[in-house]
Amino acid sequence: MIGIAALWILVLLAGGGIALDRVLNAAISRNFDDQLGYVLNAMIASAELDTDEEVRFTRPLGDQRFLEPASGLYYQVSGPGHEPFRSRSLWDRTLTSPDRHSDLDTHTYDSKQFDYEPLRVMERDLRLPGSQTIWRFEVAQARNGLDEQVAILRRTLVRSFAILALGLIVMSALQATFGLWPLRKVRRQIAAVRGGESSRVDARLPIEIAPMVEELNDLLAHNERQAEEARRHAGNLAHALKTPLTVIMNEATANSDDLCRTVIREATTMRRQVDHHLARARAVGRRGVAQSVAAVWPSLDAVERAVSRLYPDVTIDLDGNRDARVRIERQDLDEMLGNLIENAAKYGGSRVFATVCPEKAGAKGAVGSVDILIEDDGVGIPEGQRQAIFERGARLDTGKPGTGLGLAIVRDVVEIYGGTVALEESEDLGGLLVRLTLPTAG
Repeated sequence: MIGIAALWILVLLAGGGIALDRVLNAAISRNFDDQLGYVLNAMIASAELDTDEEVRFTRPLGDQRFLEPASGLYYQVSGPGHEPFRSRSLWDRTLTSPDRHSDLDTHTYDSKQFDYEPLRVMERDLRLPGSQTIWRFEVAQARNGLDEQVAILRRTLVRSFAILALGLIVMSALQATFGLWPLRKVRRQIAAVRGGESSRVDARLPIEIAPMVEELNDLLAHNERQAEEARRHAGNLAHALKTPLTVIMNEATANSDDLCRTVIREATTMRRQVDHHLARARAVGRRGVAQSVAAVWPSLDAVERAVSRLYPDVTIDLDGNRDARVRIERQDLDEMLGNLIENAAKYGGSRVFATVCPEKAGAKGAVGSVDILIEDDGVGIPEGQRQAIFERGARLDTGKPGTGLGLAIVRDVVEIYGGTVALEESEDLGGLLVRLTLPTAG
């Protein structure tokens, strides 16, 4: 940042300095030429012809330097066939023009006809009254004064702009250093968090950095929740497997005649527990993917086709908002809808109705939600048993195959994504209504 700022300052000041140098140089040169023009006009105004048809001045020019040899200020009036009329300052030298122009305009140019004395020359051709000769009036002045003024001006500009550039670069460096200084505090705080000295970044920081720190603290809290969730599930799984393993060990130690059936029964229980925790672990892992978004209708359509092949005697109807999108991984959405619709087809009667409700806006600053209603025409579930059905392995109809993990998995996965699942009574079909509420993707 400091390097880019320094380069940009130097480029801008260099461009501005060159432009200002040209403007001031032109102004000094114009003022110098105006003085020469004043002398040239005075020469022309006082010029007249004597009896020999030679040019003479009716009054002397006011500048004393015209009378001092090699003074640096000279004049000359010349014409074809006439001796040049020169100032005493020229002494034995003569002003010579580089070209012979034929117009009567005023011309100004630089000349190096005198050794070690560059000149600024202004000349004009005109015809005096009563004369047929075109006379050339010339006034010249040494450029030493002009060049010295330009040199002083340029030195002043270079020094001033150099000091200005240095000041701006120092100011930019200080601004960048102190402006980014709070990030050093953040770095030290993060190092403290990593070293276990602190759990959050709690330094007092400017308002520009505070949102980043808040997001960082939210990320730390999220990681802590995930770690705690992983520890809790590992403990739950260990506890769930401990009892079946103990039963098997006891049966094996006692050489029980019922060992085979015991092993099969307890192994089935362990498999249900492992499947449940693996499904939840997959959902937690996929939740870490940055803001997954899934369209509801394609998932419903795919699940409807799959379940219809398993239960051809059940009619599954879909209705509602076809454009709804939710913040969830598509695979998890398919798994939840598959569990719910398959349960409705398995335990209901002959009809299943799935409805995607219009999106509901959340409170100010909160995420909205989408309700997915899945109804069947079965006998339903008594209100007192609706909460218990979400427990792992809970089944009301043991006459049909299953592990009793479907609703438990749905509840765990939907909670991971910040949604809810509730059991109600269907007013249209008379059976069970499952209300699945998921955060909308907008």
